[in-house]
Amino acid sequence: MKMPKDNIDTVMFAPCGMNCLVCYKHCRHKNSCAGCFNSDVGKPEHCRKCSIKDCIMGKGLRYCFECPDYPCKLIKNLEKSYNKRYQASLMENSGFVCQHGLEKFMEQQKRKYTCPQCGGIVSIHDRVCSECQESL
Repeated sequence: MKMPKDNIDTVMFAPCGMNCLVCYKHCRHKNSCAGCFNSDVGKPEHCRKCSIKDCIMGKGLRYCFECPDYPCKLIKNLEKSYNKRYQASLMENSGFVCQHGLEKFMEQQKRKYTCPQCGGIVSIHDRVCSECQESL
């Protein structure tokens, strides 16, 4: 899957602060996930049954950082996991969005996760390009 030439669709920003475009499940060529706010086709079970997304939608919000209880235990646990496993911070992502806007965040993500060899999408989860399979 190639990185979009135009801007990344902002619908790919998940409630928790994840950029769904760089998820390994979205980067698959077959049966790829369309992101948190889109179809459940190709979506892993833990994403279909996401308690964070259910919580936010139940409160009538779109993003966790809009909640007065942010950061809650659910976000703190996910943040800890992403820090340890992927050296990424979903809370920093959300903070960037609050400070600079979603469009600027997606521009930054495009620069960060585009494969320099072929223009494919580099997954945040395994650091492998979806096109040339290069490990970065």
